[in-house]
Amino acid sequence: MTAVDEHRVVVLALPGVLPLDLGIPVQAFGPDPHYRVTVCTDPSAGPVVSGGFTVVTSAGLEALREADTVVVPGYTDPETAPSAAVLSELRSAHARGARLVSICTGAFALAAAGLLDGRPATTHWRDAAALQRRHPRVDVRPNLLFVDDGDILTSAGVTAGIDLCLHVIRRDHGAAVANARARALVAPPQRPGGQAQFIERFRPAPRGDELAPLRAWMLENLAQRQGVDELARRAHMSRRTFIRRFQQETGTSPMAWLTAARIDWARELLETTATPVEQVARLSGLGSPAAFRAAFHRHVGTSPAEYRVTFRA
Repeated sequence: MTAVDEHRVVVLALPGVLPLDLGIPVQAFGPDPHYRVTVCTDPSAGPVVSGGFTVVTSAGLEALREADTVVVPGYTDPETAPSAAVLSELRSAHARGARLVSICTGAFALAAAGLLDGRPATTHWRDAAALQRRHPRVDVRPNLLFVDDGDILTSAGVTAGIDLCLHVIRRDHGAAVANARARALVAPPQRPGGQAQFIERFRPAPRGDELAPLRAWMLENLAQRQGVDELARRAHMSRRTFIRRFQQETGTSPMAWLTAARIDWARELLETTATPVEQVARLSGLGSPAAFRAAFHRHVGTSPAEYRVTFRA
């Protein structure tokens, strides 16, 4: 293959770039003869120091003007927007038809450039709320491994970045080429982007304490049937007031919070015990085994059995 045939991938190392995120596209695309990889930085920002070492490159932002694909790895201070020069080059690259890819908090740079407005996108689950707060016009999908929106693709952290790079290779050159790179990286050949990030817990952190005793009771009695009216009575509130207060404290409805708590408990049982799936369904309060499997797959993106194989200590 000649250089004319090579797809030009330019990796933009922003200040505080995360070392693993930077290495992912270099390792995924670099050894592949279909791609030519360049790492660039913004010289005006000074040396890029990350994880105790300095990233030294031979290319500045001008490299972005020749890129077919631009990859923005995550960086340590995503709520500080990149320089005006970086944002301008990202907008120009997108305007001329380059494909833009972000890993982890790299999505913040694309959002700061206005390129994710009105689009679905994801980032590391810990930073999803911050991305949504800072850029409310972005359709943040916090539970997904990656989002392919055609000319702009975003991913969660680290291993999801590998998944996305392999997805790009598969999209460009087919499954055989992608599988060969996956074997070289000792990575799963394909995890669909719709699979959920394996976050610590699905239920949101509370923002108030008035209903904390009730939520504690709910967690202690997950296997029991819990309806809104019963919960409102326990809280000594009307149904309408209870729903409103619960939403204010948790950011979600009582039943959505309860389902998330049950999924969290089911995950813990699957990870730490040999309890049969049918019994996990009962103990978590998620209904019949069939209903449990459907709810688990809807939230986690995989089956209870597959989850246990992956995470059982």
